[in-house]
Amino acid sequence: MELDLRNRVVVITGAARGIGAVLAQRFAAEGATVVAFDLAFPDAAEEGEATVHPVEQLVCDVADPGSVQAAVDEVARRHGTIDVLVNNAGINVVGQVAELDWARWKACFDVNVGGVFLMCQAVAPLMQKAGRGRILNAASFAAIIPSVGSAAYAASKSAVVQLTRVLASELGPWDITVNAYAPGMVPTAMNGFTELPAAQQDRLLDTLSLRRWESADDVANLLIFLASDQASYITGTLQDVSGGKLATQIPAVAYGR
Repeated sequence: MELDLRNRVVVITGAARGIGAVLAQRFAAEGATVVAFDLAFPDAAEEGEATVHPVEQLVCDVADPGSVQAAVDEVARRHGTIDVLVNNAGINVVGQVAELDWARWKACFDVNVGGVFLMCQAVAPLMQKAGRGRILNAASFAAIIPSVGSAAYAASKSAVVQLTRVLASELGPWDITVNAYAPGMVPTAMNGFTELPAAQQDRLLDTLSLRRWESADDVANLLIFLASDQASYITGTLQDVSGGKLATQIPAVAYGR
């Protein structure tokens, strides 16, 4: 099976660092023209060897309608269309409901849900005009099973799943597919999984059927497939790419036998 993304124009939000930066490199390695959106980008010295394939960069605040439209218009001016949109940008807000500040709750929804809404709204007309397209929205395993203290984050990611399903039907007549994906535990600067005490890391790893930390490449493998012609009949789904997190009540039992 050949996943040919040559000559596809791919926009990835939140792509300056972390998972988004890896996604940008992986799509570029497949021959796509990749445009990374983010609030700011590291300088060349900071990027170092991580940047192997050329990726265009545009400053964009996904929570700001004017910023989103200006960035999308610029991509259209440069390349004529957008074939694939990856809504990767997101923030994590932690806090139990009784203690959660309204401004932090609102910020979580503005970026995680509002950003997806605004990007899809801006990109959809280009895809409709072309009669094709792929939209991939970052949800989370928290949208499947939330954690204590994750009310804002889990609720926002659950909203992304439902927005994805509605968009899949609304854009289906133009052969545009819309899917969400749910990573599990990818160590990042935001979550600090690999910086936790060993015992705490073990407790988290014990929830996984594949008992290892997820990598950004694991996520990229799924998204590259979903962006390809091979996935043309998959839409309106939430794709779980969590390594079998809580597939059974205590996955770690299998490792103790």
